[in-house]
Amino acid sequence: MPGRQSNKLPNNLPQLQNLIKRDPQSYVDEFLQQHRHYQSNVEIFKLQPDKANRELAELLMFLSQVAHCYTQQLSTFPRQLSELLMSYHSVMDPDLRMTFCKALVLLRNKDLIDPTGLLELFFELLRCHDKLLRKTLYTHIVTDIKNINAKHKNNKVNTTLQNFMYTMLRDSNPIAAKISLDVMVELYKRNIWNDTKTVNVITTACFCKVTKILVGGLKFFLGKDEDEKDDSDSESENEGTSARDLMMRYSTGKKTTKNKKKLEKAMKVLKKHKRKKKPEVFNFSAIHLIHDPQDFSEKLLKQLESSKERFEVKIMMMELISRLVGIHELFLFNFYPFLQRFLQPHQREVTKILLCAAQASHQLVPPEVIEPVIMTIANNFVTDRNSGEVMTVGINAIKEVAGRCPLAINEDLLQDLAQYKTHKDKNVMMSARGLIQLFRNLNPQLLHKKDRGRPTEASTEAKIKGYGELEAKDYIPGAEVLEEEEENKKEEDEDGWESASISDEDEDGEWVDVHHSSDEDAGEVAEKLHSIPAEERKAKAAAVSGSRLLTQDDFKKIRLAQMAKEVNAAPGKAEKRKLEESDNEEEKGELLSLRDIERLHKKPKSDKETRLATALAGRTDRKEFVRKHTKLNPHASTSNKEKRRKKNFMMMRYSQNVRTKAKRSFREKQMALQAALLRKKKQH
Repeated sequence: MPGRQSNKLPNNLPQLQNLIKRDPQSYVDEFLQQHRHYQSNVEIFKLQPDKANRELAELLMFLSQVAHCYTQQLSTFPRQLSELLMSYHSVMDPDLRMTFCKALVLLRNKDLIDPTGLLELFFELLRCHDKLLRKTLYTHIVTDIKNINAKHKNNKVNTTLQNFMYTMLRDSNPIAAKISLDVMVELYKRNIWNDTKTVNVITTACFCKVTKILVGGLKFFLGKDEDEKDDSDSESENEGTSARDLMMRYSTGKKTTKNKKKLEKAMKVLKKHKRKKKPEVFNFSAIHLIHDPQDFSEKLLKQLESSKERFEVKIMMMELISRLVGIHELFLFNFYPFLQRFLQPHQREVTKILLCAAQASHQLVPPEVIEPVIMTIANNFVTDRNSGEVMTVGINAIKEVAGRCPLAINEDLLQDLAQYKTHKDKNVMMSARGLIQLFRNLNPQLLHKKDRGRPTEASTEAKIKGYGELEAKDYIPGAEVLEEEEENKKEEDEDGWESASISDEDEDGEWVDVHHSSDEDAGEVAEKLHSIPAEERKAKAAAVSGSRLLTQDDFKKIRLAQMAKEVNAAPGKAEKRKLEESDNEEEKGELLSLRDIERLHKKPKSDKETRLATALAGRTDRKEFVRKHTKLNPHASTSNKEKRRKKNFMMMRYSQNVRTKAKRSFREKQMALQAALLRKKKQH
């Protein structure tokens, strides 16, 4: 019976493997028999390593599956597999090589082999020209390192592997170096190797001569932050001033249109202050972990100037340099003239280059270095010979650069750009108004008097800082509010005692109105502070700041008063015109986005091809409602009736039908029309 022969244990390895796992001691002899068989197959393999050996592959998987049951007999088995793979991996059969690797992965999962030596062997195998093997090894390397650091970080293994990775990145084989880089990037993204050593090892990839490795390193550092979620309105009240406080404050008095507008403006100011107060979250802070960003950016710029890579790669290098300069506030003065060469409207990806120029600007760069960049953008983009979109992009770029380095733009240029607020193109007009709104907060003196808007207390108190100037205050601004509130409370307490004594004398027992000063008197306190000179306010604030410890409620009152300064008009100034609010009051983080440069307030007009494509796309289902002229046989000829209808009129004008048709009476024509309509109705 041939079916029974397959159930014999020496020949049926899966069945023997199942029995050994259940009861290892009962099948020692069978196991030793298979082990001797394996050793003889290994000797045969050494004689012909390039030949396929299916029997050896089956024995390898069998021994790997039961290795944990006979640890003494197979103590040298993992080391022997590693040595064979190291010695013959370049000439082995691909399927047998994959079986060797799977056997080693099984032994590693059973913790029968040291991870350091195995991972180093797998990194060596990445040089093989076998795509499936490289993919399998990559998956195992990432998973194994993740499992090693699952409970706690194994610094000993990590340090050894990171040092080995550093040598692999400089390997002569580009495929092995690229996969090593991918492993480090993946481990960093999974928060396993998120230390400075990994980041600084990856920096060496940015100077590699192989384009794929260079692009991989650049993409790692250009990784985008995750979109921060918007703050929900249901925030705890002890975190600061809430929307409810403002609602209570402006709803206690008379409900007028003026108070309603004040409430809307105060809500906008509150939203802006909350964005300022929110701590910055860096989900991808690789740029912050670089040891020497100044040296790194200088080497990148030198490489960029002599690079012969594709333009897309050069753009990525520009973006990385600009982020390094902007985030770390570096001095790289040669970078700005390099960017100026590309600032032309016809330049490919010019918006990204404008973004790099804005990102590389910061307050510590001397104004005379940034000013030529702004003048180049103004001369090349903001001219009437260009289209509205080009002018809009230019003004947006100047606004972003000037917002980060306000001293770099001169008064004449700013006033010229402000005149575009009445331009016929809506995009240009709104961009110019956004620039005006920016300088109303930064430096209103540079604008024309008619463009400065209604001055608020905050704008009158704002001081224009010079280059490199810092303003360090020894008091808490706005703390004078607390002293005024205490004085009001004392006066109210005295009034309360007087009213109480009067009410004791009265025997009528009528209700007495109780006056609460929490929200209603905030306006009175603000009015009192208006009349106090600025120097006296500073003295009061310094006295309050140094005399006692402030509570959370005190800070809440101070913030309310500071926000009121941005809403209330300056002393002696009436509200002449409605304040134009900018539509983009969002606080900029460390990184700018292309949307800041390419922002268009009006949707651009579509060209003829786009409109035609849109119209045709809406006619896809029209064929159902069109009469189909189809023949039963598409190869059949036309009828005599169709031929007569298509015949030239000059050939038919003297025929009997045509001549009699012209002589018909009105009644004959009427009957013919009626018959034609009936025939048409029957056809449908």
